[in-house]
Amino acid sequence: MKWFKGLLINLQFFSTVPIPVELPMDKKHLERAIQTFPLLGLLQGTVYSAILFAIVEWSPFSDLAGAFAVWLAYIILTGGIHLDGWIDSSDAYFSYRDQEKRLEIMKDPRTGAFGVLSVIVLLSAKFFFIYEIAGMLHSATYLLAIAIPFLARIVMGTLLVTVKPAKNEGLGALFNNASSKTTLWIYPLYLLGFVGILLFYGLYIGAASYFAAVIFIVMFLKKKIIEWFGGMTGDTLGASVELTEVLLWMTLWLLHYFAMG
Repeated sequence: MKWFKGLLINLQFFSTVPIPVELPMDKKHLERAIQTFPLLGLLQGTVYSAILFAIVEWSPFSDLAGAFAVWLAYIILTGGIHLDGWIDSSDAYFSYRDQEKRLEIMKDPRTGAFGVLSVIVLLSAKFFFIYEIAGMLHSATYLLAIAIPFLARIVMGTLLVTVKPAKNEGLGALFNNASSKTTLWIYPLYLLGFVGILLFYGLYIGAASYFAAVIFIVMFLKKKIIEWFGGMTGDTLGASVELTEVLLWMTLWLLHYFAMG
């Protein structure tokens, strides 16, 4: 039951799905929420892939319409919460100030020019990759697309637990304080299941490419989040989700050109 409530907590915090119940926010339930981050991503990825399939396969609309619908669903279903983290983190990073000043900038509710420019680039890149992929669809595309939000939440959960908080307040610190050294025990099982499914369908290159990308992203961000911001915050976690998703969409785009032709 705590696992199910943990997933509901994720839906309340990280999606626009209405969950009209009051959920417990004690340490154990928040830990279950961390452990079900990837399940939230799996649900979201299934929705995005289903939208793309329905428009491309069952409707008279163009690939452009399918790509736009998926791109828009990303924004609507998450409520832009991760995009907000990307904007705030970009404003802080491109200020080229010290860590303390960067944390102050992330707390500022105002959006600077660098935040606006960075989110335009991010959203444009994501739309470009989705649109190109929609014009080169394979049966395996839908499965690989489902995996993108799933893997992005694995990255988010890993960074949340393994990178020290930059401050003792905010959403990131709230979840981090509920975690322990054993919180992530289930993540390798998620990954084994994911890799197993891809290998079952013969997607060896796809499995290897995604796995390598996730390992690289985690190692890179674990180092740079400390270097740039002095530790993890809710904003940097949101930015990590957005960065992971756009890089995995880029990976899928490249796979269509060089491995799925």
